[in-house]
Amino acid sequence: MPLFEIETEAHIIISWAADEAAASAVVEEAYPGERVVRLTRRPRDTWVISKSALGLSSTRVSPCGTARDCLSRAAGDKLHAIRLYMHETGDDLERARKVIESNMVMGW
Repeated sequence: MPLFEIETEAHIIISWAADEAAASAVVEEAYPGERVVRLTRRPRDTWVISKSALGLSSTRVSPCGTARDCLSRAAGDKLHAIRLYMHETGDDLERARKVIESNMVMGW
């Protein structure tokens, strides 16, 4: 089954689907009312996210471990997890948002 990258106004979703129609249906099911703005069939069956491109390459602290712990303690509540992450690391709002959102995408 091919891998699709489906972008809406608020999300980028990576999903396997039989075809473009099935990929669009993934968005309708997960985020009803969001409009697909771009749908791309990926040339390979894997997806890689560069931590350095997201600004997560700091060696000072493990952002993934800390972010996942905050997400777990916040029971998946993104805003609460961001606040916890800021408290734990001292990072600013923008960095905390990037770290938490990227870990949510990775399936914390």
